[in-house]
Amino acid sequence: MDNFVDERDFKILENDKCTFFVLRRIIKEKCELLLTDHERLVICFSDKLCPVWIWTPDDASKEEMERAYQIASEHSFLNGGYRFNLKHGLAKFFIKRAAADGKTLSIFVNMLAYDCQDLVKPAITADGSIHQCSSKDIDELADFINLFYKEVKTGQKDCGNYRADAEAFINTGNMFFWKDGQGNNVASCKFTPAGNMASIQLVFTRPGFRRKHYAENLVYQVTKIVMDAGYAPMLYTDADYTASNACYGKTGYVLRGSLCTIG
Repeated sequence: MDNFVDERDFKILENDKCTFFVLRRIIKEKCELLLTDHERLVICFSDKLCPVWIWTPDDASKEEMERAYQIASEHSFLNGGYRFNLKHGLAKFFIKRAAADGKTLSIFVNMLAYDCQDLVKPAITADGSIHQCSSKDIDELADFINLFYKEVKTGQKDCGNYRADAEAFINTGNMFFWKDGQGNNVASCKFTPAGNMASIQLVFTRPGFRRKHYAENLVYQVTKIVMDAGYAPMLYTDADYTASNACYGKTGYVLRGSLCTIG
C-alpha cells in the first residue's frame, strides 16, 4: 500500500465521483493517514472529527473486504471513537466481522448522494432573498453551525471553533443566508469546490421558520451560482430525512448513489 495518490486513484474513483466526492477532495490534502493500492482499495483519515473513508469497488471480494478490515484494525480504528464512510456491502461485512471479534459496529447514518444537471426553479417563491455572508454575520453563522451539528448529531465542537469555522466559511465567499421579508436570517447554505465539482453543504433552516420554502429557494439560488461558475453541483443528505430529500428533488437534484456511516 502506498501513502500517495496519482492519476490511477482518480481514475478508479471516477465511477463513484458523486458518492465519494469528499474522499476525492481530501486525498489531495494533508491527511493523518492515506493508503492506496491504486486499484481496489483506498483508505483515508483526515482528522479526529471526520470519518475514515474507505473505498472499494462494487464487486469487492470477501478477501478484499477482509484486507480492508485488517488494515483498519492495525491502525486502531476499530478500538472505538472512529466512524467509517463506506459502501453498504463493505459496511455489512465490517459489522459482521467486528462481531466475530467481540466488537459492536452499527450504522449511524444512511447517506444519499445527488447531483444536479438540470436546475429547476422552485414552484413557490419564498419571501425574502439570498444574502452573501460577510464579517458582520460571523456570530450568527456560528450559531447556525452549532444548531446544524446538534441536529445531525455529528461533528460537534465547542463554540469557539464554530466561530473560527464561521469566519473561514465567510472568507471563501461561498457562504450564504436566506433573509426573509422581515430581514431575519432564516436558512443557511454554502458550497465547496473541488476540481470541476462543488458540494452543497450546511443546508439548514431555523426550526421556527420551516415549511416556508426558504431552504428550497436558497439551495436553488446557490446551485445557480455554482453552475454559473462552471462547477457541477452535488450534495449528500441523510436518507431518512425525507423533508430535505424532497427539497432537493424539487430543485432538480437526482439520486446518484448511496453509502453509510458506521461506528
